[in-house]
Amino acid sequence: MNPFTALGLPARPDLTDDQVRGAWRTVAAQTHPDRADGGNPAAYAAATAAYAQLRTPWGRTEALADLTATTAIPPPGPVPPAPARAIWRTLAVLPARIRHGRPLRMAARAVIAAAVALTALTVIPGTASAPAIVAGAALWWALTARSDLAPPPGR
Repeated sequence: MNPFTALGLPARPDLTDDQVRGAWRTVAAQTHPDRADGGNPAAYAAATAAYAQLRTPWGRTEALADLTATTAIPPPGPVPPAPARAIWRTLAVLPARIRHGRPLRMAARAVIAAAVALTALTVIPGTASAPAIVAGAALWWALTARSDLAPPPGR
C-alpha cells in the first residue's frame, strides 16, 4: 500500500505536517463510517493507516524510502550469533557514542534510576519488591539510554 496515494498526496520528501494533516482531514471527512451515507470504511481505514505513517517527517522519509527501494529484502531466517570481534568493536566505540550523543541527559537518567533504587532499598528493605524495583530502575536506564547515544559509525 502506498500511503501517499491513500491520502492523495504526491510522494515527495518536502511535504509539511500541515499538508499531511489537511489531506487526512479531507479524506476522513469524505469516507468516515459515521457519515449519513455510511462512508467508505475500507478507504477510511487505509487513510488512517497512511496518516499514522506519514504524520511525522521521519515517517514520511521512511515511507518514501520504502517506495523507492529497489532491492528485495530476504525473508528473515535464524539470526546467527554475533562474533566476539563485533561485540568488542561495539564496546570500543561506546565512549565516543556517549560523548557525541547526549551525555548530560544520560547522566540525569542514571541519577534518577539510582535515586529510585536507593529509595526502594531505604523505604522497603528486606522485601521481595526492593530488588525488583532496583532491577526495574536499572533496566529502564539501560533501555532508554540508547536514545541518548550518537549513531554508530557508518550510519
